[in-house]
Amino acid sequence: MNQNSNSEFFKTSVLGHPSILFVLFFTEMWERFSYYGMRAILVIFLTGIIIGDNPGWGWSSSEALSLLGTYAMFVYLTPLIGGWLADNKIGYRMAVVIGALLMTLGHASMAVETPTFLYIGITFLVIGNGFFKPNMTSIISKIYEGRDDKKDGAYNIFYMGVNAGAFIGIMLCGWIGEKIGWSYGFGLAGIFMFLGMLQFYYAQPLFGNIGDKPDKKKVNEVSLSSEEKLNPFLSIDYILIGVFIISALIFIVNDPLSKIGNIQAFNFTVFGIEDSLFYALLALISFILILIVRIPRYSPIVRDRMIAFSIFCLFTVFFWAGFEQGAGSLPIYTRDFTDRILEGGSATLFKIIDLLVTVIPLAIITFVLITLFRKTYKKIALSNTILGFSFVIIWGIVIYKLFIEFQSTETEVPVTWFAILNSLFIIVFAPLFTKWWDSEYNPPASVKYFLGLFLLGIGFAFLAFGARNVPAGAETASLSMMWLVFAYLFHTLGELCLSPMGLSYLSKLIPARMIAFMFGVYYLAIAIGQKLAHYVGGDIDKITQEYSLSGFFLIFTIIPIILGIFSLLLHPILKKLMHGIK
Repeated sequence: MNQNSNSEFFKTSVLGHPSILFVLFFTEMWERFSYYGMRAILVIFLTGIIIGDNPGWGWSSSEALSLLGTYAMFVYLTPLIGGWLADNKIGYRMAVVIGALLMTLGHASMAVETPTFLYIGITFLVIGNGFFKPNMTSIISKIYEGRDDKKDGAYNIFYMGVNAGAFIGIMLCGWIGEKIGWSYGFGLAGIFMFLGMLQFYYAQPLFGNIGDKPDKKKVNEVSLSSEEKLNPFLSIDYILIGVFIISALIFIVNDPLSKIGNIQAFNFTVFGIEDSLFYALLALISFILILIVRIPRYSPIVRDRMIAFSIFCLFTVFFWAGFEQGAGSLPIYTRDFTDRILEGGSATLFKIIDLLVTVIPLAIITFVLITLFRKTYKKIALSNTILGFSFVIIWGIVIYKLFIEFQSTETEVPVTWFAILNSLFIIVFAPLFTKWWDSEYNPPASVKYFLGLFLLGIGFAFLAFGARNVPAGAETASLSMMWLVFAYLFHTLGELCLSPMGLSYLSKLIPARMIAFMFGVYYLAIAIGQKLAHYVGGDIDKITQEYSLSGFFLIFTIIPIILGIFSLLLHPILKKLMHGIK
């Protein structure tokens, strides 16, 4: 579609952008609602006591986080396959619909609350995510072809939908899961994923040819015109890739199998290394060898820039290994070691804060919804009706939640409530960081990675300091909630420094013909960080028993800060390797 045909989208605008952007905004919002809503309650449900009004399954932290780590890792790997299928076989729009439907089935399966349906549900979620995740942004890029002046604003609006969905999903699925029943929390995530899919499907008249099934003839023409391969894959490359894939899959699958099901198929000692950790190390070594073998075969400037980006990917692994404790070990810490009971004035103050942070963002999003209605209702009436119905349900749950909270004299802050702080802080601080990056004071890459890792470490330092008097072996404590608030604040500031930089430097440093390969490397770095986060975080009980809770958080304080300082020290080398790219 050329620029002239793209201009048709801009004739029906909402807040200065094509109305179709806001269809994608709400579709992505419901997907993030379901993803983060489910993830917020998963570990608390799995590790909860097996008796009581809302019993959990009594899993150990190691078991629960092993499953979460494998799930999170696949979430970042399957989009590489789903993106290829959409590009070459089924089209972006069909991929989004298939992905949303599979994720709906996944959430519905988890709501059954049996081990078999839990695993079925997670499988559906992983596959569905592979279809869904890469193709929403692909549709946006097609809509804004030839309109680069509007693209940055479009992505800012889109990612506000991401954070709005995460915020509302954690708030409501978390509250319902903890206060009413885990099945209802999982089920609510599925309901809104389904409604989001219907809203997107019935908005098709707005899309024109965007995201249609690809023309085989055109796909073949593109592949024929890009046959030039300056660095073809050699036999050694394929061998190393094969070793990496096989060993990585063995580790990813065997880790939860051995810990949850006590299935020891691949657990044996090799070179003194016990269980499937051997395969993780083999995968790491083979992956490093792939980069060592392939990268030097490029031209000097391309080689140097790829080395620089690979270094950034290494920092990315360790950043996410720390940051993703927010989905694994931190909920366990919040439940077992934090004083969440409020009375009197403190309870009233929390209720007011909770009211404001719930209603104000929801009111703003509702305003966007009403604006979209006014512009598009006649053309996509059914889509808008479904979307409006979704918001009626949301407002009904919010009003019920606030009514129940204001009726009680004593307030127990939900474990999941603290997870909303990340999205809330992003909404507050993202505009400030955007202005900083656009100013003359925009720091170089090494400084941004230093800031991201350093701020992450400082966040854990608050938790380590707060837990300094908790003795080794303690299973409970009543620590101040403020340590968590400070931790989430600094973790979010670190995320804003580092997380957006990966794709930005990918586009700047890597030639177009190699974007796909290095995009895979970058997503793989995040996936490794996700698995590493929960592999280490799963030992929170063990480390707390043998050392202390403070010692557990010191691990995540010291390592990121050291790596951040290392990033600063590498500045002269990185600057040289980047050859003028800023």
